[in-house]
Amino acid sequence: MSLKPSQTELTARARADLRMGLPVVIEIAGTAALVVASETLTPERLADLRGFGQVLLAVTPRRAVTLKARAYSDSVARIIVPGDEGVAWIIGVADPADDLRKPMKGPLMTERGGDDRIAAAAITLAKSAMLLPSVVLSCVPDGMAVAVEHGLTRLDLTHAPVVPPLATLDEVISARVPLSVSEAGRLHIYRPEDGGEEHYAVEIGRPDRDQPVLARLHSACFTGDLLGSLKCDCGPQLRAALAAMGENGTGVLLYLNQEGRGIGLANKMRAYSLQDQGFDTVEANHRLGFEDDERDFRIGSEILKKMGFSSVRLMTNNPAKVAMMEAQGVHVTERVPLQVGRGAHNAAYLDTKAAKSGHLL
Repeated sequence: MSLKPSQTELTARARADLRMGLPVVIEIAGTAALVVASETLTPERLADLRGFGQVLLAVTPRRAVTLKARAYSDSVARIIVPGDEGVAWIIGVADPADDLRKPMKGPLMTERGGDDRIAAAAITLAKSAMLLPSVVLSCVPDGMAVAVEHGLTRLDLTHAPVVPPLATLDEVISARVPLSVSEAGRLHIYRPEDGGEEHYAVEIGRPDRDQPVLARLHSACFTGDLLGSLKCDCGPQLRAALAAMGENGTGVLLYLNQEGRGIGLANKMRAYSLQDQGFDTVEANHRLGFEDDERDFRIGSEILKKMGFSSVRLMTNNPAKVAMMEAQGVHVTERVPLQVGRGAHNAAYLDTKAAKSGHLL
């Protein structure tokens, strides 16, 4: 029978459960814990977790630095939740929204030693669900029994990573879409097997698969691409890249659903709110608990290879994209600068990208 869900399918189910506030059971090498995303935790479920023993709040080392809490690990900090504190305290520690108004969060006691793999895996799962990278967990004596009794998703990660290195992408469909920059437009839809966001390839004309194609890896930006936000240069870059491909007669623009440098739109708005408090884009990400950039550009190289391309003229200001393409076996014959959209509202943002992220601006 093939009705039993695979590891990939269970992971997709667990992501959805965390987003809805439902606990999941994560088990590694016989040790198990109930895990709930901090931002979707309710008082009732916190009380249920406490029924199993000590509750821990897991955050990333980036967030721990802001909180002045000891991580004792490169992957996670496990903060002991006091027995008399509730959901409001947990959200206050996990979410930096009120850090400036309430800078004193502690002193915070963190666990040292022991196996932190479940906590680290849970953080990774929360990130992949586009939630704050923070979870609440409580160890349980028998993960299988708890999952069966309460109808919960159980992930046994003893022999598997919580998120595969790169999910397989399959083309679902492509169809002709006449565009203002070129009537010879075609949109390809790619769907990852892990249940994640679909990604798109906009093909202009009929590029020769044996020649370097003019290409751009463009990360989705709802605010810039659709609303015309002046806080970034994404919208102007998108339109300029498509216009250049139209003038060239051929090209491929990969529209990757990795909003906010891979942290999702809600977390991007959290970062914007922190920027309004005076933090730059990198500092805001760190305070939230994310790295500078959480995107996976390998998705772009994988789509290009599936489309039959092995070399590109890459439209980018980001050397990391060039290095990734080369590492993934797609030769970059030329880096084509794309410096457009600078203005009063995004000058500091662009300066930060140049100074801290290495963009060539």
